[in-house]
Amino acid sequence: MKIWIIAGATFLALAIVLGAFGAHIIKSKVSPEDLSIFETGVRYHAYNALGLILIGLIGFHVHQNVIVIPALMITAGIIIFSGSLYILVLSGVRWLGSITPIGGLSFIAGWILLAVNLIRN
Repeated sequence: MKIWIIAGATFLALAIVLGAFGAHIIKSKVSPEDLSIFETGVRYHAYNALGLILIGLIGFHVHQNVIVIPALMITAGIIIFSGSLYILVLSGVRWLGSITPIGGLSFIAGWILLAVNLIRN
C-alpha cells in the first residue's frame, strides 16, 4: 500500500542523511567504537526502510490485514533499534543500549509475522 512505500522512502532518506552525518560530521568527534555503533543503526535503518517499501508493494497484491501489523512492528524497530543507537552515540547515555534489543526483536517479529501472514493468505 502506498502509505508504507511513502514511509519507507521517508525513512530511507533519513537513513541516508544520518549516514552522511555520521561519515562527515561526527566521525572525528566520537570514538571508532561509537562510530561503528552509529553505522550499525544506519545500516539496519536503511535495510528495514527498504523492507517497508517492499511491504508496500506487497500490499497491492494482498489484503491490508496481511501487512499492517508487520509494517508497524518494523517501523517500531527502526525507531527503537536505530533511534536508541543514534541517541546513545550522540548523547553518551549508555543505558540506552539496553533497549536496543527490543527494536531488534520488533524487526524479527515483524518479518516473521509477514511470512506467516503471507503463508496463511
